[in-house]
Amino acid sequence: MEHYDWNEGWTFIPVFDPAIVRPECPDLPLTPVRIPHTVRTLPYNYCNENEYQCLCGYRREFFAPREWAGRTVLLTFGAVAHDATVFCNGRRVFHHGCGYTAFTVDLTESLRLGEQNVVAVRCDSREDLNIPPFGGQIDHLTYGGIYRAVSLDIKEPAYLRDVFIEAKAEGDFRIYTSTVGETVGCTLQAEIRSPAGSRALYSGELSLPIVGTLNGVHPWSIEHPTLYTLTVRLIRPGTSGLPDRVLDEKTIRFGFRTVQFVAGGLYLNGQRVELRGLNRHQSYAYQGYAMPDSIQRLDAQILKKDLGCNAVRTSHSPQSQAFLDACDELGLLVFVEMPGWRYIGDESWKAQALQNCREMVCQCRNHPSIFLWGARVNGSADDEAFYKRTNEAIHRLDPTRPTGGAHIRRKDQLLEDVYAYNDYSYTGRGAGCENRSAVTPDLRKGYLISEFGGQQLPTKPFDDETHRLAQALHHAAVLNDAIAQQGVAGSFGWCMADYNTHREFGSGDRICYHGVMDMFRNPKLSAAVYASQKTPRSPSDIVLEVSSGMALGDLPGGVPTACWVFTNAESVRLYRGNDYIAEFSPDRRGRFAALPHPPIEVQDFVGSLLEKYEGLDPVVAPQVAAILNEMRRDALSLSPLSRARMLSLRLSWNDLLRMYYKYIGVLGSPSSVYRFEAVWHGRTVRTVVREPVQSVRLECTVHNPILTDGPTWDCAAVGLRAIDQNGSLLPYCGEAVQLSVDGPLKIIGPSVVPLRGGMAGTYLATTGEAGRAVLHCRMEGALDTDAVLTVRKRS
Repeated sequence: MEHYDWNEGWTFIPVFDPAIVRPECPDLPLTPVRIPHTVRTLPYNYCNENEYQCLCGYRREFFAPREWAGRTVLLTFGAVAHDATVFCNGRRVFHHGCGYTAFTVDLTESLRLGEQNVVAVRCDSREDLNIPPFGGQIDHLTYGGIYRAVSLDIKEPAYLRDVFIEAKAEGDFRIYTSTVGETVGCTLQAEIRSPAGSRALYSGELSLPIVGTLNGVHPWSIEHPTLYTLTVRLIRPGTSGLPDRVLDEKTIRFGFRTVQFVAGGLYLNGQRVELRGLNRHQSYAYQGYAMPDSIQRLDAQILKKDLGCNAVRTSHSPQSQAFLDACDELGLLVFVEMPGWRYIGDESWKAQALQNCREMVCQCRNHPSIFLWGARVNGSADDEAFYKRTNEAIHRLDPTRPTGGAHIRRKDQLLEDVYAYNDYSYTGRGAGCENRSAVTPDLRKGYLISEFGGQQLPTKPFDDETHRLAQALHHAAVLNDAIAQQGVAGSFGWCMADYNTHREFGSGDRICYHGVMDMFRNPKLSAAVYASQKTPRSPSDIVLEVSSGMALGDLPGGVPTACWVFTNAESVRLYRGNDYIAEFSPDRRGRFAALPHPPIEVQDFVGSLLEKYEGLDPVVAPQVAAILNEMRRDALSLSPLSRARMLSLRLSWNDLLRMYYKYIGVLGSPSSVYRFEAVWHGRTVRTVVREPVQSVRLECTVHNPILTDGPTWDCAAVGLRAIDQNGSLLPYCGEAVQLSVDGPLKIIGPSVVPLRGGMAGTYLATTGEAGRAVLHCRMEGALDTDAVLTVRKRS
């Protein structure tokens, strides 16, 4: 058994020429590329989807040694978008019609041993293909190219095709295998290794599953994602005194856990889990789908650690194995869907969709993080015969998990185990989500909200403060009401990050600004809604985000309005200058009471200042303060009750205005300094200061500063933010940042990037060399910023 990473040595031609498949290729304009590869790098916005829709070609030459004689040579592609035909030495050997699943090509019969050989791939990324997700309009770009890793395996004529383990929380397991080739007389050996290193061996026959019980297992859960390792060996018994021979072996990671989805919600190992997640597209600025494993894994870390989610929906397609591996390790539950968006095609299209379902399940079913299979094209109409087949195929291949399907209509036919519903009913008033009984046709089955938010309130990072706050409160309201409604298993906001799209769905610049983060994964205010729901275990876990910049000129009429704090602290203290105003705690009976950590509305900006500076007595001062705070909230308007109270306190309108100007402020009045302190376990653990900007700094954050070149090129994700002297984001800073790099890295995309909403980013790709690299960032009006990275080389 030999394994080779095959991501180097490829050449690319943007317009397919049949001559590329021939062993003796004519002089074609071939460009050397490294895998993962995108057929066309696109601009951040105002991109043209026609530029990546092409029929292109890839080619790789290699030497096949004579030692491969009598063995099986398998070439595996992690994904090729979207229709791939593989040739070996001019001979067509394989075709695959899905851009989101892996496929393996048997090259054995086409090789010329002891000679140079050629593999070529005809890659079709045009959106008029008769395969999912194509056929109708699509609200996201689909890109093209060999965008996941490629590998070559040399095996014996008999080998293991697949291994699947069903492992329950109590320790019971069943191991299923499938083989290829002549296996008469062969046996199986299974070894399960615990995280502590203990091993247990089991033997079995090829025709039967290996069944057993492992005592004292630690179940996989969100809080404790314990992973075990299974190695299955295909053994040919020795004869004439010769030892047994291992023909092949496969190693996978798995978890012991039990998933049940019932009318009352999702139960993991017998414990109910309230799902709180986001939808994720697997695309990135400039590169589309073509990013290495480290960047895929980083998204899982952001979802779990930064955003506090416990679940993710892989929007409309299976995603990278590296992403799923990270979800397994972190304890992030995953809802994986078959490829497609609203459209159902002809019988040929459906046959391919059914095959996609089979591949999705077989390639992903050992991941313990997956709790639900999407057996229905997102948002599509009922098709009883088709969806009976998808559900049956999935249940046959994996009886351990339920199926679901994202519906966009009430009372659709329910052939799945779970009615997943894209609920866009909330408009900012009333209930945050529809009543479950009005949507699902079968209240005995599970129910979850698979999408919400998004299109209801697209929000750019550079939108005004009021708009950014509205998006955040929108997410908070739906999250809250999904928790409050009995029988709703949870909800998935749309979506994690902004993404490029077709002109019919974007904001004119071909970006869907539906994310709680921008395309570089810089957080918007709405990201704090999710981040603040995580349970803090140390001061570093405390979130403190203040919605208002406290700049009156940013608000209509210069009148201050709502100020919200998104935090998982126990309380928040507010100071004006050095004067203490008040301490605010979450309202456990208010609009967001069902959330673990409700956002806090700050409604008192006066506190005891009237006693201190106006000499009002302790009885009168709070009443006057209440009137001033009401004027702040309602744009200087007073209710009849407050007017009556004003008269009873013998206050004139001029008296109120004088105090309002002094303690609340209007346009033109001196700016105040406000300090918000997050209190946790009785002490201040995080502080936000709002005051006029005195200096501008450029903050550069490299999320993964240690890179490894091999088995593919690696990539660093860099976040850029303009901040003031207190570390607060400057959302209207739009300066250009000049980027340059020294060392074995190259910049993906432009070397000059504008800040959008005070934020930007870039990606740095390895070049095949090891060493130290430095990213230099320059912005007018701020000191230069450098970031140091380390690149290691793996042979």
